[in-house]
Amino acid sequence: MMPTTRTLLVLLYDLPSAAGRSAAWLPPLLARLACGWVFASTGWGKLADIERVVEFFESLGIPFAHLQAPMVASLELVCGLLVMAGLATRMAVLPLIGTMVVAIATAQWESVSSAAALFGLVETLYIVVFVWLLAAGPGAISLDAVLEEKLRRLAPRSAANAARVLASSTRS
Repeated sequence: MMPTTRTLLVLLYDLPSAAGRSAAWLPPLLARLACGWVFASTGWGKLADIERVVEFFESLGIPFAHLQAPMVASLELVCGLLVMAGLATRMAVLPLIGTMVVAIATAQWESVSSAAALFGLVETLYIVVFVWLLAAGPGAISLDAVLEEKLRRLAPRSAANAARVLASSTRS
């Protein structure tokens, strides 16, 4: 007995789509926890051995390495923790994206011989994940979602006005 077209559509599209929608909270949570953990732990490690990081930055020709190394380490620690918690996520990913762009430009660029080599860098993957979090937000299981809900209850008109302003600015 051959399955009908409708049965195939349900099995191939409807059921997986429904399963995906019910688990939509999971990908941003996993992305935030994994990437946030990496950055928080490397930031902590850099702060614990800051002299070695300063020397490494100097070897790459990064100007003012004695200032930049603790700044980058602190950004990675603080922003990594914020990303893990899903707090101010869209703002926290911006310096991390910048850090990864600088890492590619200073430490990795000589090994980039093609688009495939560029996209094969872990730094590029972090940029992609952070851009996704910037655009899509931190997801339902985040402190941002909790705060957004509280703010909507406190000032529903303000949220509506902000949405209108944003919508009108994108049309012009």
